[in-house]
Amino acid sequence: MATEGHSVPETKDVYPLLPLRGLLVFPGMVLHFDVGRPKSVRALEQAVSNDHLIVLASQEDGQVDDPSSDDLYRVGTLARVKQMLKLPNGTIRVLVEGLKRAVVREFISEEESFTVRVETYDEPEEVPTTPAIEAMRRSVTQQFEQYVRLSRKLDLDTYATVVDMSHPGQFADAVASHLPLKVREKQDILEAFDIEKRLERLLQILSDEREVLELERKIHQRVRKQMERTQKEYYLREQMKAIQRELGDKEGRQAEVDELREKLAAKPMPDDVRDRVEKEIARLERIPPASAEGTVVRNYIEWLLALPWLEVAKSTADVARAERILNEEHYGLDKVKERILEFIAVQALTDKQAGPIICLAGPPGVGKTSLARSIAKSLKRPFVRVSLGGVRDEAEIRGHRRTYIGSMPGRILQGMRQAGVINPVFLLDEIDKMASDFRGDPASAMLEVLDPEQNHAFSDHYIEIPYDLSNVLFITTANNIYQIPAPLRDRMEIIQLSGYTEIEKLHIAREHLLPKQRAAHALRGDRIRISDDVLLEIIRHYTREAGLRQLDRQLAAVCRKVARTVAAGEAKRVTVTSAVLQSYLGPHKYEFGEMEKEDQVGVVAGLAWTEMGGDLLLVEVSIVPGSGKLVLTGQLGDVMKESAQTALSYVRSRSRALRLPPDFHEKVDIHIHVPEGAIPKDGPSAGITMATALVSALTHVKVRHDVAMTGEITLRGRVLPIGGLKEKSLAAHRAGIRTILIPKGNVKDLDDVPDLVKSEVEFIPVSHMDEVLRLALVDNPLDHAGGSLADEPWWADMWSDSRFGGGEAHQ
Repeated sequence: MATEGHSVPETKDVYPLLPLRGLLVFPGMVLHFDVGRPKSVRALEQAVSNDHLIVLASQEDGQVDDPSSDDLYRVGTLARVKQMLKLPNGTIRVLVEGLKRAVVREFISEEESFTVRVETYDEPEEVPTTPAIEAMRRSVTQQFEQYVRLSRKLDLDTYATVVDMSHPGQFADAVASHLPLKVREKQDILEAFDIEKRLERLLQILSDEREVLELERKIHQRVRKQMERTQKEYYLREQMKAIQRELGDKEGRQAEVDELREKLAAKPMPDDVRDRVEKEIARLERIPPASAEGTVVRNYIEWLLALPWLEVAKSTADVARAERILNEEHYGLDKVKERILEFIAVQALTDKQAGPIICLAGPPGVGKTSLARSIAKSLKRPFVRVSLGGVRDEAEIRGHRRTYIGSMPGRILQGMRQAGVINPVFLLDEIDKMASDFRGDPASAMLEVLDPEQNHAFSDHYIEIPYDLSNVLFITTANNIYQIPAPLRDRMEIIQLSGYTEIEKLHIAREHLLPKQRAAHALRGDRIRISDDVLLEIIRHYTREAGLRQLDRQLAAVCRKVARTVAAGEAKRVTVTSAVLQSYLGPHKYEFGEMEKEDQVGVVAGLAWTEMGGDLLLVEVSIVPGSGKLVLTGQLGDVMKESAQTALSYVRSRSRALRLPPDFHEKVDIHIHVPEGAIPKDGPSAGITMATALVSALTHVKVRHDVAMTGEITLRGRVLPIGGLKEKSLAAHRAGIRTILIPKGNVKDLDDVPDLVKSEVEFIPVSHMDEVLRLALVDNPLDHAGGSLADEPWWADMWSDSRFGGGEAHQ
């Protein structure tokens, strides 16, 4: 408290004290307020009963309802009670006038009411006008004038009255009393007994208040301008509607714009996309209704509003539920199911929506598409399927630019619009069937879709706004993964679906296919009866496939025949026997166990992999007189032709061990033929098959008819590993083969072969062609290198024949 340089009266006066909450009274200030607290009422009554004088002191914390002496400021104001009025609610409205500053020196009583001993401070009547005081008074006057002009809460009469005060202390108190200050700030001014310091503190407060008012004024102006612009737009729109109504165009462009704005207001989307849509709507609003450009802009806006931007499907990654669904809808495929359940388990443990790009590869009809649909069902996500077969145009993936007539987004965003959420299960079917031409390379465009490092900002030429595909679970299907470009294949995790064994097909036919066909042909109950033996006959003799489509069609044909019989009233129920089956489907189309019935010379059963699964491939070799030509027929590819050349070179290198003339290849023509010549064939895995057939034909030693083989051959006779062992073993099992020669390097792949096949087929690993000959031929010619394979090798007769130029049989 600054009292230096001023005389304080020695006389100490005792007065009642009234605590004030959120209020402060300056000397010279007249105001009224309500009094309701018991202590305050008693203090007020005590003052009125004496000399109407009372000390007014503010509380430090206005929230305290029953203050003590410690809760009050020590500097207050001695005031005169000028008027009291009791209100109906029991409170007292009092009018007081501040007289002078008062310093509380002692609290005499505070139980019933506050009674204090104070020292009062009288403002000096004349204050010497110093340059500092005059300068601060002028500054306060100037700041107060700006405050009054900005706030507009004080009238000019009040301002003139305050400014006209000659006493600088009273002037400062009057200015402070008219400012909306906190009690603490007013208390600082009240405690400033020194007039110069009082003016200095007031000048600082006024400067701060003026800056706040300036900011308020600027904010108000901005808000007002915005409101004026909004009101102006509303007024103009109403005018446009009125004009359209007068012209009879009630359903004109404005109705479209209003509808689009309503959709935009209800659509959740990122701010940048929302700004783009708002700009396009404003642009559409300015386009004349007859302009063709309006249709283009409207279609673009509707696409932006239709695409999901923030909508998320509530996915449930329940491993037990997913396993139950997969087992109910798919039989077998244990390793495939295991990998899918692993993926779902990871989804259950993490909040991340995205996952690996899964490629289900295998022959047609093995359940790739239905498996993807089951994944979506187990995750409770929307399922979208897009077929990529025959897609040649890059715009099919990335969309067309809006400059073209009839342009639209690509198939990816079309699928997202169909899904309606940003995290569907998206099936890209037949991804190996895409092609490229002068219109672009769609496979390269798919890189941006399937690459996790890029698909968070997929760029469609039509939308022109980066679209986030990182939450989508992409599943692709393919028959031949080698037809997929390597960079695209690198982005995917390949899961092979090889095909089904006979037992698996029988179970699927009984549990899934037959009930479906019964329901489709209204043959519920026991109207049709088919035993397992008849189902097995259909599988063996009327189908030959890795998948189930042909089997499903044959069951549908049987159900149609039965439906006709029942509908004609010829029978109420039909039991399909073997004889009935042949009358329905005709004679057997395929013979079960297509292996040769007996051992033959120059005929070897090989195994091939095709897009339709594994297949049995017979290789025939014929030796005819000629001039050393090697003839290859059966529509063989370059790799297969090279395998034939390699096999022939191996046989020539082993001619002495095989008791063949060194120049045998110059005297005969060798014809290698692979039946079913209309079907293209290629691959290195027929190498040992061709070599075995060559040795059999040249040595006239028969080949075991119950043995099949697969493996690549080198010039030195080594047997190298091949691919597709599972598919090939299934084909051999279907054909009734019971012994398969495989490269030693493929022993590890036997884990993928079904247990049923391994229990009925013997797999013999080989590492050299000599082992193959020993196991495949009835009598191994290598065992007779030092003697005679027969009394006279068949070459002797052929070489001594004059038609072959005479000469000895061999050297």
